[in-house]
Amino acid sequence: MAFESLSDRLQATMKRIRGRGKVSEADVKQMTREIRLALLEADVNFKVVKKFVKSIQERAVGQEVLKSLTPGQQVIKVVQEELTDLMGGTQTKINFALKPPTVLLFVGLQGAGKTTSAAKLAYYIRKTHNKNPLMIAADIYRPAAIKQLQTLGGQLNIPVFSLGDKVSPVEIVRQGMEQARANHHDLVLIDTAGRLHIDEGLMDELEQIKEVSHPDEVFLVVDAMTGQDAVNVATAFNDRLSLTGVVMTKLDGDTRGGAALSIRSVTGTPIKFVGMGEKMDALEPFHPDRMASRILGMGDVLSLIEKAQATIDEEKARDMQQKLLSVTFTLDDFLEQIGQVRNMGPLEDLLAMMPGANRFKGMKNMQVDEKKIDQIQAIIRSMTPGEKTDPDIINASRKKRIALGSGTSVADVNRLLKQFKDMKKMMKQFMGKGKKRNPFNLPFMQ
Repeated sequence: MAFESLSDRLQATMKRIRGRGKVSEADVKQMTREIRLALLEADVNFKVVKKFVKSIQERAVGQEVLKSLTPGQQVIKVVQEELTDLMGGTQTKINFALKPPTVLLFVGLQGAGKTTSAAKLAYYIRKTHNKNPLMIAADIYRPAAIKQLQTLGGQLNIPVFSLGDKVSPVEIVRQGMEQARANHHDLVLIDTAGRLHIDEGLMDELEQIKEVSHPDEVFLVVDAMTGQDAVNVATAFNDRLSLTGVVMTKLDGDTRGGAALSIRSVTGTPIKFVGMGEKMDALEPFHPDRMASRILGMGDVLSLIEKAQATIDEEKARDMQQKLLSVTFTLDDFLEQIGQVRNMGPLEDLLAMMPGANRFKGMKNMQVDEKKIDQIQAIIRSMTPGEKTDPDIINASRKKRIALGSGTSVADVNRLLKQFKDMKKMMKQFMGKGKKRNPFNLPFMQ
């Protein structure tokens, strides 16, 4: 997960100061020193770090903290607010044209993920704003770039305009814009070529494309894995093309996250979207306040709720809650629940959004095994309706049949049945008595 090491360091620092009845200047100095080291290790620009730490230090020893009833918590609030401000303060939305079409131009170095980001954003905007998109394939240099965009367009049922790789990108864009207007497309996304490094030829071509397309947004696509280099790339592109936003890809990877914390501060360009996975729906609007909360271990409940609302059937969810409360929860219900939760995205990412989830025993090093989820689904699907409703009837011969049908072993079937029984018992206690228990002890977590 993005920011993992930074998040761990900052949370450890915050934990030491959280419960303090008094916070001295020495405490603040020690805390800001640790924050400085954590940010530098996360590859945040050193000028950004210096300014950030200075701001925290000034506020943390000021009146708002010293006169507070809970100084420790007030310091954490200061850090959260400054971290939010560092990443842009509030969410910056897409600038839609008053007169259609809205034109989004994607630029960046080769391999940053421009083509897939263009397709993901076309899919996202069509779904959330009911637009009729057209994608223009203007990368004629990278082998298979046009084919890639056409394949993605086919998967998403979004048309792609192309004139092949023998016509100049500027002419492709000019004719693509004409087609968009003629066919009443109110959204145009232009995929352009990248280079391994910035050069005059690339910039000249992009400036010409910008001139003929008059984009409402010029999105720089950067790979979060490139760290500090992403900030340098953003600065160079911004100087020539006046960027309006950044799309940061691979923020779900093993990245130190420094680029996300530096880009806005250094270039003044807001991060508007972040790529959180390979799937077409794994592109999310960037919310600085929510990201700051996640980094500090406070969770991201709003994003979790939005994901749930977009993917989970409300009526089914209510029905499932009733079954849990009345303990009539069957293996069929469990199978359906797994499917609905899976639609929300990688389970590890969902758990990371839960406030204080990292403080549950065993949560820190817990891995969600997707193969185990497939195995569980196969086992349950190999059962008869009667077995799913009443697992107690599953004897030795039935277990053999289920194992054979699901391509698993009898031991795997036994394990699932025991875990399901334990989970029902735990849910009954968790929901009935209101006791604080770990609700994450599910059969696909280890």
